[in-house]
Amino acid sequence: MKLQNYVDGFLCPVKTQDKERYLAVATAAAQLFRRHGAISVVECWGDDVPEGQLTSMPMAVKRESDEVVVFSWVVWPDKAVRDRGMKAVMDDPEMPKDMPFDGKRLIYGGFQTILVA
Repeated sequence: MKLQNYVDGFLCPVKTQDKERYLAVATAAAQLFRRHGAISVVECWGDDVPEGQLTSMPMAVKRESDEVVVFSWVVWPDKAVRDRGMKAVMDDPEMPKDMPFDGKRLIYGGFQTILVA
């Protein structure tokens, strides 16, 4: 069985004090993703994200002591819809511009779905 969904994944550090601001921006962005073809948007606030010795999520985003790691993903029907939708979201004048995190430390990528259990 070939799975069609395509997923964009994101990992970023957000200042603990900016949780509500992040949620407001994420909510607005999620509406745009959905408007432009996304099936779902999930935002997760780090609760149990351990430091590693060699590598870890906190190390990957260079998390500072007053920050938490946020993990999120957007599910699209397929890559073609994602390509069109992501461009439309980025070009949409309603897309929030003032992000509550350091975009230089944002990690993201697109993924083909190979298993849903």
